[in-house]
This record gives sequence, C-alpha cells and structure tokens, in this order.
Amino acid sequence: MNIGRTYLSFTALAVGGILLAACGSTSTASNSSSASVSAASPAAKPAATQNIVQIASGNSDFSTLVAAVKAAGLVDTLSGTGPFTVFAPTNEAFAALPAGTLDTLLKPENKATLKSILTYHVVSGSVYAKDVTPGVVMTVNGATFTVSVDNGSVFITDGKGNKAKIVQTDIAATNGVIHVINAVLLPKS
Repeated sequence: MNIGRTYLSFTALAVGGILLAACGSTSTASNSSSASVSAASPAAKPAATQNIVQIASGNSDFSTLVAAVKAAGLVDTLSGTGPFTVFAPTNEAFAALPAGTLDTLLKPENKATLKSILTYHVVSGSVYAKDVTPGVVMTVNGATFTVSVDNGSVFITDGKGNKAKIVQTDIAATNGVIHVINAVLLPKS
C-alpha cells in the first residue's frame, strides 16, 4: 500500500471536520476516554493514553463494534502498535443493518467474513482530519472506499455504493486515531 497516497487521499476530512465543528455538529458517540476530540484545534488535545480497543471498550456507543472485534479475533491486532485509522460504526449503525445480519456475522463459522468487513473500516497509519482529501482510499483488507465532501459533510462510499457520514473526528489513541461513522461499511465482495 502507498501510505503517501493514503495521506494525500485524506484533506477534505479536515475541511469537513472543521465545518462540522464550526456548525456545532453533535456526535452520535461520546468519547469516554481521556482523549479529547476537537477537529478544529488538534494541537490543543492532550496526549492519548489508551489504544483503539481500550477507547472503544470504554465507550458504550461502541459496544457492538467491540463485540464484533472480539468475535473476529482482532483485539490483539487493534491493540498493537499500529498505527491505524479506524472508521468506527456506532451501535446505531450496526442496528441499521438488515435484520439478522449482525447475528449471522457474529457466529464462529462467519469469522472470516466478519474480519474482512471490520478490516475494511481500517486504514494503515494515523490519518487525522487535517490530512483528508476526497478520493479513493485503500483499506487494510485490500479493498477501497471513496471519500467525498457534500455540503461541508464528509462521506465514505463503500464497495456496495452505500454512504456513511463521518460524524466525529480525531479521537486520538496511542496506536492511531478513530473517526466515528453512522453506517457500517461493506466491501464490494
């Protein structure tokens, strides 16, 4: 993967994040970790003290994501040194999947499919809002999604053509960064 291209594929999120912050946008997920979230002034944030999994585990809005990460066997990976950028769906995003989809994915026999879907939400490196531009982005599962900006909001279009809105940016972790999205991303195949 070309990390430089990934970073180049990410400055629009900064614009979107700043516009979201300036417009007083509220998040669908609150960050209960010690990491502060402020897209408009990332330099003012205190240093992160928890990794991605610890932050997600400490936030009730990510309980479904954490259960899925555990079922897929990705806890050690996402607790590792990284760095990773995770586009984290909220519980509400998982609840919007067709009935029975999540239950099916959480079954042990579907571990590979679940792992593929979850790694589709991860990009190598720490990509903060200020580094985001519209374009195609390679995920760690080898598939791509597309970042776009519409009326000051930043969206990700997945392999199935569905859009997820980035609703909160720059939750700093010791091994990367989390951006909160309002839908589950699905790779093309």
